[in-house]
Amino acid sequence: MENRAQWGTRLGFILAAVGSAVGLGNIWRFPATAYDSGGGAFFIPYLIALLTAGIPLLIMEFSLGHRFRGSAPLTFSRMNKKTEWLGWWAVFVSFVISTYYGAIIAWSIMYAYFSFGQKWGDSPGAFLYEYLGLTDSSGEFLVSAGQTGSFVPGVLIPLLFVWAIVLFVLFKGVRRGIEVANRIFIPTLVLVFLVIVIRAITLDGAAQGLNAFFTPDFSKIWSAEVWVAAYGQIFFSLSIAFAIMITYASYLKKDSDITGNAFIVGFGNSSFELLAGIGVFATLGYLANVSGVAVSEVVDGGVGLAFAVFPTIINELPGMNGFFGFLFFASLVLAGLSSLISIVETYVAGFSEKFNVSRNKAVLIGGGLATLVSLLFATQGGLFFLDAADYFINQFGVAFIGLVEVVMVVWVLRKLGKIQEHANSVSSIKLGLWWKVSLGFITPIILGYQMYKLFELNLLKQFDTENGNYEGYADAFILYGGWFVAAGALILGLLLTLKKWNPELLGESAYSSKEDKAV
Repeated sequence: MENRAQWGTRLGFILAAVGSAVGLGNIWRFPATAYDSGGGAFFIPYLIALLTAGIPLLIMEFSLGHRFRGSAPLTFSRMNKKTEWLGWWAVFVSFVISTYYGAIIAWSIMYAYFSFGQKWGDSPGAFLYEYLGLTDSSGEFLVSAGQTGSFVPGVLIPLLFVWAIVLFVLFKGVRRGIEVANRIFIPTLVLVFLVIVIRAITLDGAAQGLNAFFTPDFSKIWSAEVWVAAYGQIFFSLSIAFAIMITYASYLKKDSDITGNAFIVGFGNSSFELLAGIGVFATLGYLANVSGVAVSEVVDGGVGLAFAVFPTIINELPGMNGFFGFLFFASLVLAGLSSLISIVETYVAGFSEKFNVSRNKAVLIGGGLATLVSLLFATQGGLFFLDAADYFINQFGVAFIGLVEVVMVVWVLRKLGKIQEHANSVSSIKLGLWWKVSLGFITPIILGYQMYKLFELNLLKQFDTENGNYEGYADAFILYGGWFVAAGALILGLLLTLKKWNPELLGESAYSSKEDKAV
């Protein structure tokens, strides 16, 4: 029986799982999504999505990892040898995400430094492009989509620093590395963001922003798109179908409270999203107030919110501009690092088990390869490659894996009953009809509809000669920068199934010790 690494405490596991779930999207995606989807009314479909998809899927992935005690590929192989490819598909999607996720953290590190003295000047949007090496001081583009150009030192150096931190933590292992890191990162992140929120709500115009965020527009919740947005936010936010939660749960001790942990992680993540919404919209209200415009005119999400809108807000603050800016970008760094560590752990664990190599070798090879690939995003054309890879891997990778995973486990293999038995045998909250209906019907229907809309709005658009490709990119760049990346994750996953597992390893699915104490 293998001597598998384990979490030291239940809190250690919860902080690590919350650290994976709480990422950049909580801060720059959720607030704008909620605002665009009905404000306060959005919390109705959001809560329903959490209870009928987010937590049920977390319970399923926690149960799979805990029961079969392996990385995602090994877990699916132990459940049914014909489903190994599904685990590798998720692992390679995580690999792709990890390569560009580190670059965004590198930007955040530099912007924490730029905050002192507001080095981005009066035009943060233009400064971002110049900092990334896309444009010169006159605003003229130096490279186009598909061109790499030269390395940008201001991105390359912090990127290498990010990878040094991540690989150091992973070399230290599960208990002494990942668990210790998250015991530092997550409490610090919450404390830093609480300071940001307290400062934000005291600004002139904060009430205007919060009113825009919380005022319900109940007419919107009858829209199917709003429900898709709610389920999509929950799905992406909780790190489901990334192979992360299966891997993390495989390190739990024997008598771990599966359902209790899932509820804590699910609501912990949502609580931080709400906190992020308050902080973001209080500051957006301030910007709208000093600019003399409506809040709707300053709302943004994603990279634009973090690296253009927030620097503009920081410029306008009545005092302590640099300190406030530093805290905001430090929160992005902390949230990003905890998520990146979990993402990289998926393929470190997978490679170690599949190729029967030590953890340190898997970290060196897997993490080293990811570091090399990530250098692409430290070039002048890196933003174009990042944009295409992120769009295609998320639109046609993660959501699709989630749908296939649920259908495979529930309807093809019909394992839901066995998984329920396992979870109930160790959990304080017993699973019943709610869980079966959620995973058997609600989740696959919603995810299926979501994939249909993605196909309709995005996939068909690629062949629409009138409207053109995503962001107007050239066909060749869309092909190798987008489609090849998304399809490559699946193809590589299928190819790795050709290598046979160690028969002794494949046969193990129990626990390493009968004396394990509860986590």
